[in-house]
Amino acid sequence: MRAMMCEKFGVAPVMRTVDDPQAGPGQVVIDIYACGVNFADTLIIAGKYQQQPDIPFIPGFEIAGVVASVGEGVDAAVIGQRVMAMVANGGFAEKIALDAGRIIPIPDGVAFTDAAAFQITYGTSWFALKYRANVRAGEVVLVHGAAGGVGVTAVECAKVLGANVIATAGGPEKCEIARQHGADFVIDYKTENITDTVKDICQRHGWKAGVNVVYDPVGGDVFNQSLRCVAPGARLLVIGFASGDVPQIPANILLVKNIAVLGFYFGAYLDQNPDIARDGMSELLHNLAVGHITPSVSRQFALDDVSQAFSALRDRSATSKMVVLCREDAQ
Repeated sequence: MRAMMCEKFGVAPVMRTVDDPQAGPGQVVIDIYACGVNFADTLIIAGKYQQQPDIPFIPGFEIAGVVASVGEGVDAAVIGQRVMAMVANGGFAEKIALDAGRIIPIPDGVAFTDAAAFQITYGTSWFALKYRANVRAGEVVLVHGAAGGVGVTAVECAKVLGANVIATAGGPEKCEIARQHGADFVIDYKTENITDTVKDICQRHGWKAGVNVVYDPVGGDVFNQSLRCVAPGARLLVIGFASGDVPQIPANILLVKNIAVLGFYFGAYLDQNPDIARDGMSELLHNLAVGHITPSVSRQFALDDVSQAFSALRDRSATSKMVVLCREDAQ
């Protein structure tokens, strides 16, 4: 099979032909039709991710495809089933072997590309907002990077939970994307000061104390500005550091305003909370099936062009979600 192989940290993956994987006991082999592209892909290739695989490895965290074969102990009836899965690595390839318990059937009418765009971004936002920050109807949620892969989903998930959403994005085009996905108010951080504008919005709409929850996949100065426009008792979700700058949190501000800063690492959270993981994914699939959330794929790339997708993430030109088509007939 063909696969994009990372042979050295800090160097772009290269196309290689490798042996097809075989299903071991309790495993299935999936023909991969699509694989989602995530900012974490750039980190794992650079050697900066929280959990690093051994070199060489195939990057790619979320896949969608068809079960091609099964190993001992797995019901052969699943062969031919359309499924999706989250994996530690191995997604940017034509095939993958994984434990059968990790696969989730794709709902009828959902394309492979949407299934590959769905799991990590919506999972991150849904579990972070509902289960980590306990967002309640009527609260005010500030979403940063709201035109990016996870930001768009955070806007949608916060609205499903009944929140009022203030979104930040860079430039008119990205601001419009956030607005189209349900943001009540949108701030262009390139031309507006986040703290001052958020305070103004809150004052004008009766939320005088400030925002209740901050969803921050950016870090850096964006985090620092957030600290100055939150209500007492606010919860700040640390999702990632797309800016490349990890903020140093001033504990005195947390103390005075009784603020909680909550880290959220999706993969570890699922492993640590298996019961919540099952419930939350069922909720997400229901919201997908009834149209409450809508995966937004802004760009599709051929398997050979994975590095172009990574470049779009690094220079922050990407909007919404990007997907790699691992087979020519993937849709």
